[in-house]
Amino acid sequence: MNLTINNIREGSSAEGIGLKKGDVILSINGQPVKDIIDYMFYASGASFEMGIQRGDKKLALTARKKDISNQDVDLKAFRTRPCNNKCIFCFVHQLPKGMRESLYLKDDDYRMSFLYGNYITLTNLTAKDKERIISQRLSPLYISVHSTNNDLRRKMLGNRKAPDILEEIEYFTSRRIRLHAQIVLCPDINDGKELIKTIKDLSKYYPYMLSISVVPVGLTKHKKKLVRPVEKEDAEKIIAEVNKFQERFKKRFGDMLAYVADEMYIKAGMPFPPLKSYGDLPQLENGVGMVQLFVTSAKKIKLPKKIDSRSIATFTGKSFMPYLEEFRKKLAHIEGLNLEVFEIENRHFGPSVTVAGLLTGKDILKTLVGRVKGGCLLVPDVVLKEGSDLFLDNVKLKDIEETLGIPLIKIESTPQGLLEGIKDGCKWED
Repeated sequence: MNLTINNIREGSSAEGIGLKKGDVILSINGQPVKDIIDYMFYASGASFEMGIQRGDKKLALTARKKDISNQDVDLKAFRTRPCNNKCIFCFVHQLPKGMRESLYLKDDDYRMSFLYGNYITLTNLTAKDKERIISQRLSPLYISVHSTNNDLRRKMLGNRKAPDILEEIEYFTSRRIRLHAQIVLCPDINDGKELIKTIKDLSKYYPYMLSISVVPVGLTKHKKKLVRPVEKEDAEKIIAEVNKFQERFKKRFGDMLAYVADEMYIKAGMPFPPLKSYGDLPQLENGVGMVQLFVTSAKKIKLPKKIDSRSIATFTGKSFMPYLEEFRKKLAHIEGLNLEVFEIENRHFGPSVTVAGLLTGKDILKTLVGRVKGGCLLVPDVVLKEGSDLFLDNVKLKDIEETLGIPLIKIESTPQGLLEGIKDGCKWED
C-alpha cells in the first residue's frame, strides 16, 4: 500500500516542484512509504528525494520540507485497523441506527493513537507493528487498560486471547515509548481492590507511564450488557481512592500521575480540584480537566463593557450547564447583549448521557424550535464532527439553520470562543 495525493493547493510550492493530484508517493530517500506516518518520518529533513508513480511512469522529485506543508498537500487517509474485541461496555454496540457511518467503526489502530490520541488496547499488534513503533518512535501512545488483572481484563474486553497487558507495557516502556493509560470504570467489576491494584501496577512504569485516568463507563438507553452506571456513592469512593494515590505520587514523583474524569466529580457532586493539580492536562481530550480549564479561563477573560445591541442563543448538555450558566451571568454585564443558554436533553441516547459532545441535531431542534428568541445561534464545535458541519445523527448545520430561521455560527467550546462568537460572529442588531 502506498500514499496517494488527493489534492494540491493551486499555486503552492508543492505544485511548483512538480507534484500533482493523483500522484502516488512510493518512497522518500529510498525508504518505502506506506502511509502518512512513513511520510512524516522520512520527510523530516531539510530536503529529500521523492519517488513518485504517475500513471504508468515513475518519477524522482527533489523536495524541501517547507514545499509540502499540510496546508498545501492533502494526503489520502489510511484504512483504519478495526478492533477485534467485544467489550462489555463498548459504546459502538450501544449506538442506534441512523448515526454517522463513521461512528460504527470500531478502530483499534496504533497509528490513530499516535496521530490523534485514540485509545487502543494493544491486542492486535504484530511483531512488525511493534518494531515500527520503536524504530519510528511513535510516542506517546494512548492505551485502554481497564485492569491489570489479565483474567478480568480479558473478560471486560470479550477477548480470551488478549495478551498480558503488563508484558505489553513493559515492552514499550523499556524501549522508551511513553504511554497514557485510561481505566474505564465499571462498578462492581474493576473498582475497589481491582482499581487499586491497577493504578499501583501502572505507576511502576513512571516516568514512561505519563498519566493514568479513571473515567466512568458510558452507557446509553440502548445498552444490552449487564453493566450498571457509576452512581454518586461509587464516584465518591473512586475519587477518594485516586486522591490517596495522587498524594503519594506527588511526594514520590513530583507528579499527580493519576486523575479522575470531570464526569466523576459531577456524579459525586464534589468540587473540582484546582487547575494546577491537573499538571499539563495530559488527558484533556478524555474529559480530564476540561471543566476546570473552562471555569478558570472564564474567570480571567476580559469582557467588553458594551457591544451593539444583539440577542444571541447557545446551548450545552446537562452536565456542563451549571458552568456555562455561571459564565452567562458574567456575560450579562455586557451592555447591549441578551444571551440565552439552553440545556439540551439527550433523548437519543437516554438521560444517563449528559455530555455536550454526544448531543444530536434532532435533540437540539426538539429543544430549540419555538423557544429561541435570539437573532443567531452559537454552536459549540464539540457537537460536530471535526472539520465539518455534521452532527452525530447526520443532521447538518444548515438543516437546523433552515428550521429555526436564524443563522448558526460554529464556535470553539471555550470562554474565548463564546466571546468571539458574541462579538464577531453575530454583527447585527435585532
